[in-house]
Amino acid sequence: MIRHLLSGADLDPATATLILDTAAEMATVAGREVKKLPALRGRTVVNLFYEDSTRTRISFEAAAKRLSADVINFTVKGSSVSKGESLKDTALTLQAMGADAVVIRHPAAGAPHRLANWVDGSVINAGDGTHEHPTQALLDAYTMRARLGRIDGLHVAIVGDVLHSRVARSNMLLLTTLGAKVTLVGPPTLIPIQADRALAPGIEVSYDLDAVLPESDVVMMLRVQRERMAASYFPSAREYTRRYGMDGPRMARLPEHAIVMHPGPINRGMEIMPAVADSPRSTIVEQVTNGVSVRMAVLYLLLGGK
Repeated sequence: MIRHLLSGADLDPATATLILDTAAEMATVAGREVKKLPALRGRTVVNLFYEDSTRTRISFEAAAKRLSADVINFTVKGSSVSKGESLKDTALTLQAMGADAVVIRHPAAGAPHRLANWVDGSVINAGDGTHEHPTQALLDAYTMRARLGRIDGLHVAIVGDVLHSRVARSNMLLLTTLGAKVTLVGPPTLIPIQADRALAPGIEVSYDLDAVLPESDVVMMLRVQRERMAASYFPSAREYTRRYGMDGPRMARLPEHAIVMHPGPINRGMEIMPAVADSPRSTIVEQVTNGVSVRMAVLYLLLGGK
């Protein structure tokens, strides 16, 4: 088993499948009256979040607590970071406190990789800038397998702001590793250049959502990340919704078995309409539930679980 989880590229088919299979076992804990396992009793997990987060931070916290680990939640506000403390000095402080695993979210791409050089414990990337978010890709893959029974051979359309999406990058790497066909769909200004796509060979690109829908098993809608945009990447929100928003008529163009995914948080009425987000085909709430099981599996395996 790998020591750190920093990128979707860290996961070969055997390791990814092991995590997904372990997550399926962890999911059974949620149905128990007492939702706890003693697997990580005495271990300390630090959630080191330099960016705001709801789903990811709470998911990791719930996962660690269900495994009986001690959890420390670190936020920038009210910490020495606001006084100018560097990431390295923060890492050394956590190391001195005996952190067995550090879950980090940071606005700078590559921050988790640097952190892994400074601490003895495992480092898990919970999102670094516009780079990657590997546990999100794992929970997405888990959800696809749970709904459709497989990942190998699926056609997955990733739609929207791919350029700024760490979720998209990790999914491109993981899904192609597991045998899925991936098509990136969006405005030309929001699709990565060829050099970025070369990281995951075989990725296809389309600028026409309607043409891709009839052959898609999974449509993964991405949030338009206005906070990461330094310029106008499309004429208007209305124009974006007209061309790339998932609404009822577009959902009807999908095969009967197809599902609609979104990593959240969603912009209702922009990239996805409420009727789609709340439909039986939507897996948005399931993804949140599955995220706890997948992160339990990651923590368990990285920290030496057998």
